[in-house]
Amino acid sequence: MDYRDIFGSEGPLAQALPGYAYRPEQSAMARAVGLALARSEPLIVEAGTGTGKTFAYLVPALLSGRSVIISTGTRTLQDQLFRRDVPLLAKALGLPAKMALLKGRANYLCRHRLELATQQRSLLRAERGSGGPSAARVLARVSRWAGVTKTGDLAELTDLPEQSSVWPMITSTRENCLGQECPQFSRCHVFDARRAAQAADIVVVNHHLLLADLALKDEGFGDLLPGAEAVILDEAHQVPDIAAQFFGQTWSIRQAQILLRDATAEIGAAGVRAPAIASAMADVESLLDELRASLRSGAGRLEWANLPDAFVDELPRLEAALGAVAAQLEGLGAGAGTANCARRAAALAQGLAALSATPEEAGLRWVEVNAGGLSLQFTPFEIAERLRAYVEARPCAWVFTSATLAIGDDFAHFAGRIGLPEARTLKIDSPFDYRTQARIYLPPGMPDPQHRAFAAKFIDACAPLIEAGGGRAFLLYTSYRALAEGVVALKARFPEPPFPVLVQGQAPREALLNRFRELGNAVLLATGSFWEGVDVKGDALSIVAIDKLPFASPDDPLLKARLEGIRRRGGNPFIEYQLPQAVLALKQGVGRLIRDFDDFGVIVLGDPRLTTKPYGRVFLEALPPSPIIVDGAAGARFLAERLERLRSAARLTQAGS
Repeated sequence: MDYRDIFGSEGPLAQALPGYAYRPEQSAMARAVGLALARSEPLIVEAGTGTGKTFAYLVPALLSGRSVIISTGTRTLQDQLFRRDVPLLAKALGLPAKMALLKGRANYLCRHRLELATQQRSLLRAERGSGGPSAARVLARVSRWAGVTKTGDLAELTDLPEQSSVWPMITSTRENCLGQECPQFSRCHVFDARRAAQAADIVVVNHHLLLADLALKDEGFGDLLPGAEAVILDEAHQVPDIAAQFFGQTWSIRQAQILLRDATAEIGAAGVRAPAIASAMADVESLLDELRASLRSGAGRLEWANLPDAFVDELPRLEAALGAVAAQLEGLGAGAGTANCARRAAALAQGLAALSATPEEAGLRWVEVNAGGLSLQFTPFEIAERLRAYVEARPCAWVFTSATLAIGDDFAHFAGRIGLPEARTLKIDSPFDYRTQARIYLPPGMPDPQHRAFAAKFIDACAPLIEAGGGRAFLLYTSYRALAEGVVALKARFPEPPFPVLVQGQAPREALLNRFRELGNAVLLATGSFWEGVDVKGDALSIVAIDKLPFASPDDPLLKARLEGIRRRGGNPFIEYQLPQAVLALKQGVGRLIRDFDDFGVIVLGDPRLTTKPYGRVFLEALPPSPIIVDGAAGARFLAERLERLRSAARLTQAGS
């Protein structure tokens, strides 16, 4: 098949889509994806910004006539694919496809749990005083919606925040789902969504759901993959880290607390009196309090070897108490709900025992403490072989794509992390003209990133560009501490800034981004989630400044586990993992600047290690081919000239009208 006919200027996409422009890069990627689907083989594709990779994999997926699972990194992209992109292309190609959108069960209303929650008035009273509407009022609103919804997708409740205490009351988990024994099974939204997915040609999921399915920790309604003939993973750079979560193990106080609450509700709904069970559950509650109290430190992470004896000694007692609750609930014989709680209590006891007995050579164990409670965690040293085994056990096409998968032209790091070092790879360069659209500014004379003056010097380096651009900047930081220092430094440099200043945390992420686009001249200071998946086209964003090279925190337990795994097999953790991961993260951050053919701007990289350390060249060689400058005045002139061209064009347009 010649994809140039489809993507060409006279093809069906050009005729059906307003503003469509032919991109040879997009056609080349589509051809490679189509070949992978036809051969049922793995393919790894890095598609530079502006390639149009979404259409490049959707078109061959639709044309293949195969059953295809498309997995995305976020629910936002999931909704975009299902509600806009797939229907648009299917119509343009004249290939109506049966589609399904499938999310994790925590996104769907559970009617049985809604009934239980509304019956527990004492629990609802406990939720008052949180600063928002009472749980009873929220549940009343949910109940009204439950009577009219067809999908049960909680995204329909736009005024119900995900952090609401009501959310876990009205959704099920793999552990507490009653399955076919549920009195509401005939109206189950999760089961309906799964059934629709099994009958669809194109199923849109997210990585968490797909990897849960792969790791056999699925949602309890059967495997997604047996009927799939192809799996396409967009934003695939996230896959290895998400996979590590599912191949590990977690035990939390919150799980136990929810079990006790559910058991109380089920016993009440069954109308039985069970004072012995109430006493056993009270013992568990007391032991949970003692377990938390045995850690005197505040929020943070503790490796297993550093746990106090009092904490470790408490675990077998808690395991026994959970086992006692399981035995008592099982003997109650009060229906499916209490039987399910008995199984969950036994599973929690077994999970605690397994975590306690895990050998040190298997992976890293630690305890995480935060305001919401306490959790025990385990992650294996290596996941690549397990991922490989799952992929090979399902002989269909596997396509991994993202804008950041390669280090230069080398895919070895990513391919090794997913256990597919022999997979075919393809790098598609961005169609954007970075040599004319952007400049990379390396400020001279920057202090060491750990120096106390670094934050102020970084703002000083950015200031001439911000002034020339009249704002229009993202200042991206590698930590929350650096972000806080950056806010202080910006206020000191601009006591009365002539541009709006937005800071991560002031509002939800999407609200901040919308505000940034609307203002057109704002400066946004952020970290974390703003490094990727952020799309600001046009002149509202003309500067992306990154304070330091994004090496992951050495205190992160997941990082420690991976580094230790590399050491154990005789590898070099820095060269094999830390450096490649930082390079890919920097590529993500830099990629925020040029999002369209008319975009322009300056990338500021404040870390002096780019020129003082031998590994600095690895970062620079991985960046877009823009001219590198060391003169801030030259960067300011570049911005001023490009902005003046825009103003002149606007004046001519206005005069002509």
